[in-house]
Amino acid sequence: MPHFKNTTEYVPEVMPVPEKVYISLHQHMGAPCDPLVKKGDTVKVGQLIGDTQAFMSAKTHSSVSGTVEAITTITTNMGGVDQVVVIQTDGEQTVSEEVKPPVVTNYQEFLEAVKASGLVGLGGAGFPTHVKFNLKDLNAVDTLVVNAAECEPYITTDYRTCMDKTKELISGCKAIQKYLELKDIYIGIEDNKPKAIDLLKEVTKDDASFHIVSLQANYPKGAEKVIVYEATGRTIQEGQLPFQAGVIVSNVTSVAFLGEYLETGMPLVTRTLTVDGSAIKNPKNIIAPIGTPFKALVDFCGGFKEEPVKALMGGPMMGIALYDLNYPLVKNNNALLVFGAKEAKVYEETACIRCGRCVRACPMSLMPAAIETAYKLEKTEELKALKVNLCIECGCCSYVCPAKRHLVVTNKMAKKMIAPKR
Repeated sequence: MPHFKNTTEYVPEVMPVPEKVYISLHQHMGAPCDPLVKKGDTVKVGQLIGDTQAFMSAKTHSSVSGTVEAITTITTNMGGVDQVVVIQTDGEQTVSEEVKPPVVTNYQEFLEAVKASGLVGLGGAGFPTHVKFNLKDLNAVDTLVVNAAECEPYITTDYRTCMDKTKELISGCKAIQKYLELKDIYIGIEDNKPKAIDLLKEVTKDDASFHIVSLQANYPKGAEKVIVYEATGRTIQEGQLPFQAGVIVSNVTSVAFLGEYLETGMPLVTRTLTVDGSAIKNPKNIIAPIGTPFKALVDFCGGFKEEPVKALMGGPMMGIALYDLNYPLVKNNNALLVFGAKEAKVYEETACIRCGRCVRACPMSLMPAAIETAYKLEKTEELKALKVNLCIECGCCSYVCPAKRHLVVTNKMAKKMIAPKR
């Protein structure tokens, strides 16, 4: 598909602090945080404002200095309800006394530091990083795969990480390698980013444990199972997690943040994201405080040049549609894309012509048309036999379908149909 990497050479710009931020207490997979502040409290940048005793979670920090205006709720773009801390900013960005570089001398201290940073997967999944690194047996893994593929159209923030945060990226890789006792580091990056490939090869040439893997620029090379296979030749089987194949997979921007955090102690309070799409007047890469309303990001890009019809958090293939541009930026947002009527058109479905394009396009070698039929007939055993749980929801099947069938949506619903009842 077309890459539309319009902002490739746009160095991220730091946007002004908005008048208010809306910091969600649930910016990750797992349990939401409980608020540690109340209305009227003064907060500073990097201050811990949300936490929980749940293992599967991630800490929440203030991205601004100012006064807590309210603890309220918002409807998420997935239809749920989350608590948010509303902060009236003072514009001073005073840093909290809590912010200081962590002391890390062993594996356990490393885990605690990662947990304290509030880091989650910044490639889109939002998986708490300290949980990913918490291994019962360090001998079970020997390889780190750094995902720098960034295969979705439009998005260029991971590329900018490679170019602008090279030192931090290498530092983060070496820290993970040291404390998880890993042998090899593979950085997978698509071959449409030659400058980044050359730079990373140059800075790692004296370290034999680094392997810079040039991937064919073909969506979805950045999918977890795909990049592990392409970089290392290892296969993550159905139902397995990467560590069961001896691999830890981490997004390139996550790794670079970790390298920076271990040096500065500033937790995850900002996000670099691409703002682009046919409706955006001046596309940019932006560094913004977590909790910034998307409307403020659009305004920083000069507003709209045509009537906006669809807005997405993330890329055009796997991004989630926004119901309101006042929705706040969260940790795992790597893009805001806003499209006009032409790009946002939803075509009417027609009959499947059994052309097989969906099968040829599927990176997991599934049969989406057969899954659709089994789903409509509620044949749960057939859905299991068709391995619908292997679907990575990349959207390739829907993209290539000449009948405009909503195949990826059906796959998502089919997975829910056969999921164990809770």
